[in-house]
Amino acid sequence: MNLINIPALILFFFLQGSPIQMQELLGKWQLVHFDGIDRIRNSPQFRSANPTALADMQAKIKNRLENTIYKFVENDSLLFTDFQNQRMIQKKAKLELSPENILTINSGGEIRKAKIVEVTDSKLVLEPISDSPGSGKLTFEKIIE
Repeated sequence: MNLINIPALILFFFLQGSPIQMQELLGKWQLVHFDGIDRIRNSPQFRSANPTALADMQAKIKNRLENTIYKFVENDSLLFTDFQNQRMIQKKAKLELSPENILTINSGGEIRKAKIVEVTDSKLVLEPISDSPGSGKLTFEKIIE
């Protein structure tokens, strides 16, 4: 091996990051930011809405943020809130975490995937993996109980 390639190899492994462990995710996380909401707020429909419609949209956004909670529990499980037909429901899912930090969420046959972009003691950033690109990152803050 050429000695010139060694720094590049070390940099490659450093940039790959280390695999996240499921233990790091345990606890309750609240959604505090979603890139998709920014796109809605910057849309012509949102910006030109009448005061009543704007207040309604703002209330829905606030409700979505305040009520989107992910609770990672033992046995590779997730309890979370979801919205169906404008109603909030509780769901439970089984989780798998790959060495590439891809989180697979299996909830009653519905499978979602997300890349874990960042996880600290207080912050979790997920980037959904789907056929419709551009949904954006979800940022969660840990809820201390």
